Amino acid sequence: MDWKREWKTLVWIVAFFIGCYYLPVGNGRFDNAVMESLHLVKWYAREHVLLCLVPAFFIAGAIAVFVSQASVLKYLGPKANKMLAYGVASMSGTILAVCSCTILPLFSGIYKMGAGLGPATAFLYAGPAINILAIILTARILGPELGIARAVGAIFFSVIIGLLMHFFFRKEEMEKAHIEMPEAEVTRPLWQNVLYFAAMVGILVFANWGKPAETTGLWHTIYGNKWLITGIFSAALGLMLMTWYGLPKWQVVLAAVPAFILAFLFSGHPTLAFVAGVLALSVVISPREDETGEWFRESWGFAKQILPLLLFGVLIAGILLGRPGQEGLIPSTWVSRAVGGNSLMANFAASFAGAFMYFATLTEVPILQGLIGSGMGKGPALALLLAGPALSLPNMLVIRSIMGTKKTVVFVCLVIVMATISGLIFGSFF
Repeated sequence: MDWKREWKTLVWIVAFFIGCYYLPVGNGRFDNAVMESLHLVKWYAREHVLLCLVPAFFIAGAIAVFVSQASVLKYLGPKANKMLAYGVASMSGTILAVCSCTILPLFSGIYKMGAGLGPATAFLYAGPAINILAIILTARILGPELGIARAVGAIFFSVIIGLLMHFFFRKEEMEKAHIEMPEAEVTRPLWQNVLYFAAMVGILVFANWGKPAETTGLWHTIYGNKWLITGIFSAALGLMLMTWYGLPKWQVVLAAVPAFILAFLFSGHPTLAFVAGVLALSVVISPREDETGEWFRESWGFAKQILPLLLFGVLIAGILLGRPGQEGLIPSTWVSRAVGGNSLMANFAASFAGAFMYFATLTEVPILQGLIGSGMGKGPALALLLAGPALSLPNMLVIRSIMGTKKTVVFVCLVIVMATISGLIFGSFF
């Protein structure tokens, strides 16, 4: 018998029992924190899983199947041209208006395909951080200086963090660089794959297009027609699957019928049609043995790996910090007091709190507006803007499962430290 292993098991059992024995049920703050965590995970499931994560899983699965490993290594691998690799990775956020959780399947897809650690982590940071809509909203509500600083800082951060991650783990990267590049398997022209991915990214972006504060203008017009635009991208995807990817026409039509019926019968609930379309497509392609069937299996693999960790992380984040505007176990007054002024500790507290809190896309701006009204300094505000949207506790749990504990800790520390320094410098001028 392995007594060391048995004692370790016993310690975990005892610790769990003590936790249950002294569970503070009945304490007002604890009970409220539990309810807040359930409210948060319910909101997350409604607002992010169906419209954000499901399309992201399919995009990640498509990367694994339809993008050759040679292409990933050529443009994002350890031997790739650094200017090109980091340029592509750092500018990804201008296209992908996603949160720190939705970027994870995409990051996992390119990392497992052989992308270098530097470009992959630059992409991981840039995806949610360089959100053009969030930057515009920041400038309009919190002031142009914060909006500009956020845009410049996020682009700069993504490149520096990627380069530092490559430097710290250069030995592993050098070993990866010695892997012979496989021959590219060209089954269809590049422009067809580009249009195919553009259709899926279009579905992801426009299905999640947020409601702007203004009731006129371009953003509001797009919002008013978001589901029409999403439907056009979906129809284009179906047409491509028929003509370029070998999916029989009758199967594509069969997959589209439930979505059309529900869109007609329940026009006020477009998410129903969206879900029906996804389920019907999954039923059609899942049994196939060609590349479309492999596409579904890869997408399902990402969902199994990532979704349980995300939901667990959202529960824990809800217990500790509550929902926006509500409290968990940690009182919001602690955070407000900690981020006043422009001291090193205030900037660090803002960076640290932002890194562990969960921000949905664009929600960080009204939250910061309230904190600034409560006395938060401009420096800590920038620190939170640079650390918050790119990281969260659920995000960290998934990153650890993809690239390991050591790399995750270094990545998180780099984001917090650089956000702290940036806030300190910015706060000394504004």
